[in-house]
Amino acid sequence: MSRFLILQLRPEAEASDDEFAAFLDKGGLAPQQVHRIRLDREALPEGLDPRDYAGVIVGGGPGCVSDAPEAKTPAEARIEAACLSLMPAITAHDVPFLGCCYGIGILAHHLGAEVGKTRYGEPVGHVACTRTDAGTRDPLLDGLPETFSAFVGHKEAVQHLPDGAVHLLASAPCPFQMIRHGENVYATQFHPEADAAGFETRIRIYRHKGYFPPEEADALIDMCRAAPVTEPARILRNFVRRYG
Repeated sequence: MSRFLILQLRPEAEASDDEFAAFLDKGGLAPQQVHRIRLDREALPEGLDPRDYAGVIVGGGPGCVSDAPEAKTPAEARIEAACLSLMPAITAHDVPFLGCCYGIGILAHHLGAEVGKTRYGEPVGHVACTRTDAGTRDPLLDGLPETFSAFVGHKEAVQHLPDGAVHLLASAPCPFQMIRHGENVYATQFHPEADAAGFETRIRIYRHKGYFPPEEADALIDMCRAAPVTEPARILRNFVRRYG
């Protein structure tokens, strides 16, 4: 089968490696089945065409699409530009795509929707995601219950459904938890790859990154260990099975 392209944005090696391992494990992928690019360290190869891959997966990261240009670090600006440079081909040719957390901001921004911090940001934790009518029929949600818990933690969010997009999952604090453009371009606000151990790792690493008061880290780790988050990984597995 063709390889999947995995784009990672996290500048912290431990967080990036843990996320990559989660993508492989939850997606049922072997290392030789993917092309991993850490955008914090390297540029996209010249002439890279997303159509040459079985699909594209974009991970999460500390950057925000909605931040003013002058507020972005050089690395954040490079990463955002690299991701956005692939979106015209992905959406025009309906290339299989799964954007996780940061990826929903990239997709929505590319489609002309507002991404911002005015509404729908969610503190680090888990939320109940519920299928919309369209979500009950979508193949990437096959086998998932009508409502399930997923790990979240984001400062910005999609403020309205992009034109032409389909709304698949919602939660009470953030309505746009999963959307689809065309037949094959998907994005989630939550982290489908994250389990309790992985989210605990991120809490430790991002303790001083503004997602939560640092003194709350231990309580958040306890929350992760008790959270009933078991279902979101099926989305990654369904993505790989459908397009691999």
